[in-house]
Amino acid sequence: QVQLVESGGGLVQAGGSLRLSCAASGLTFSSHAMGWFRQAPGKERAFVAAISGIAGNTYYADSVKGRFTISRDNAKNTVYLQMISLKPEDTAVYYCAGTRSYAGGNYYRSSNYPYWGQGTQVTVSS
Repeated sequence: QVQLVESGGGLVQAGGSLRLSCAASGLTFSSHAMGWFRQAPGKERAFVAAISGIAGNTYYADSVKGRFTISRDNAKNTVYLQMISLKPEDTAVYYCAGTRSYAGGNYYRSSNYPYWGQGTQVTVSS
């Protein structure tokens, strides 16, 4: 049974930083691409960032480029999202997701991810 468990969310002032973690179990972590998505109240779930399996190629939404960094530690089965220069519009529930990694994979679409965590709340105050 695949489990993804997020941690690290919280309340932070605008301009601050947070690091989210997602611990995975029940899957061959290094062969899975991992993504972060977020959902703000009244909005659809949106892509934030993704990282492929062994190659570790990274992908970002335009809104977070230069501020967020996704990384992974395959030895710890964990993916991270380092967030700096946070803005109130970054407020959302952040979800970790996993899918098999393959060449040419589309990691931007939430429908391509079969595995999801329960989410962690990030609130950025102005």
